Amino acid sequence: MLITLLRRFLPRYAPQTWFVLLLLLIQSLANLYLPNLNADIINNGVAKADTDYIWRTGGVMLGVTLLLGILAVIAVYFASRTSMGVGRDVRAAVFASVQSFSAREMNKFGTASLITRNTNDVQQVQLFLQIALTFLVSAPILAIGGVIMAIREDATLSWLLVVVVPLMGIVIGILLYLGVPLFQKVQKKVDRITQIMREQITGVRVVRAFRRGETERVRFEEANADLTATQLRVNRVFASAFPALLAIMNLSTVAILWFGASLVDSGDMPIGNLTAFLQYIMQILFAVMTATFMVILVPRAEASSQRIVEVLDTTSSITDPARPVEPAPTGVVELVNIDFAYPHSERPVLHGLSFVARPGKTTAIIGGTGSGKSTIVNLITRGFDVTSGEVRLDGVDVRERSLESLWSRLAVVPQTAYLFKGTVAQNLRFGRPDATDEELWRALDIAQARDFVAEMDGGLEAQIDQGGTNVSGGQRQRLAIARAIVKRPAIYLFDDCFSALDAGTDARLRAALRGETTDATVIIVAQRVSTILRADHIVVLDEGRVVGAGTHAELMETSHEYREIVESQLGAAAAA
Repeated sequence: MLITLLRRFLPRYAPQTWFVLLLLLIQSLANLYLPNLNADIINNGVAKADTDYIWRTGGVMLGVTLLLGILAVIAVYFASRTSMGVGRDVRAAVFASVQSFSAREMNKFGTASLITRNTNDVQQVQLFLQIALTFLVSAPILAIGGVIMAIREDATLSWLLVVVVPLMGIVIGILLYLGVPLFQKVQKKVDRITQIMREQITGVRVVRAFRRGETERVRFEEANADLTATQLRVNRVFASAFPALLAIMNLSTVAILWFGASLVDSGDMPIGNLTAFLQYIMQILFAVMTATFMVILVPRAEASSQRIVEVLDTTSSITDPARPVEPAPTGVVELVNIDFAYPHSERPVLHGLSFVARPGKTTAIIGGTGSGKSTIVNLITRGFDVTSGEVRLDGVDVRERSLESLWSRLAVVPQTAYLFKGTVAQNLRFGRPDATDEELWRALDIAQARDFVAEMDGGLEAQIDQGGTNVSGGQRQRLAIARAIVKRPAIYLFDDCFSALDAGTDARLRAALRGETTDATVIIVAQRVSTILRADHIVVLDEGRVVGAGTHAELMETSHEYREIVESQLGAAAAA
């Protein structure tokens, strides 16, 4: 998967990559040339007391070394730019892919895992690419070139390579065999840590209210200890490998000096050649050590790449049609004989559900918990697609329209309002960036939010924290309603968003809203009867089925289920 990922994103940086590889090739050849110059200084300069030769050859060595330093800086610079660019592109691609996911795909991966994949996993691939572009070419050239040059210096001692190189290969093979599965486990355990931390941070009030702090602390410590134990196993594998490689390197040095000394003593090998041979052996061993370092990065980068590609290759179950239809805008929302079951659910949530919502009218949906009210909103917005039947908007099945065209017609106020970090104005302009300040204040007036926004430091420019945590639940809900009003959509979907408001604010807001939405289709999902008493059309749900439809007065006469809801909330006297 690592190769697949790089093939997808690296070609854009092909010129930079080839330039870096060329620089690395020149560096490697220059490094192979230096021991030969050193041998010449010893054999032809030091041994013969030729100072001029020493100065000339030493000057060449200094020039080559200076060139190596310059090339190294340039190579690292462009390697860094390439790896960072690829990391940026991968993150952007993962983000774009996640943005296209429906609720089905979001539930499949989980929020914590998607965050880890777009941060930690991308970072692992980025680090691998950085190191690979720095050492990928130089390591094999130094190893192979070192073997050739060592044999060229003296073939008699070259038998040591037959012993040393296979031994190092065995160590690296063991590292790969043990390391890959462990790194895959590490990434999964990082997901688990992220999930627990996210739950504890977002649910801190619930944890404290139920005095579960100690339990959650133990749960986090168990996950943390599990991750630590796995990482320690990884570190032990590599901690045992490096001493083995160093032992091989040191024993090789001793063997070369031992056998090389006898050759020098007998006159079969000049001392300069022995020095060069030893340097070439060190270069070979350094190249193998570098390869070992790469081995450390490869398993984790491979595991991370698999997780990234899994996200990139996942196609959303909610997609644009091949030939989108653009109907004439009528504002009519129609649900026709709908059945719907959530993925992996044992039974459907909605059964044969049908109703029509028209412009200029308020259609309310009420029912008990689990009756499928919010599911209807998800089907209209295509968070999910129906199992059977049709959801029509402007007379056309929503599955035949482009998603952008569909969403442009809608404004949704969810049950749990979410505000983004920024100013009040930025949040209100989320659906219509060109809205004027006057339009924002008018929307705040309708949403009964002008007073508290005016009292905030900065008014429209007051800062809102991520999630709207610096305002109350009711204020957050009213800002979300104002955001929908600013968009001026053809269809408003209010998903039980009035529940956080007191009865007085709720009544004033709905009265103001009626004047604003005279030409729009308004669908209100509600638990509270008082919210939908004046609705033009009320749909009563029970276990996913329509068990009553009509005005409040009509339902009080014809629907036993509706009367029960009214009596339970308003009392028998009010119901009568």
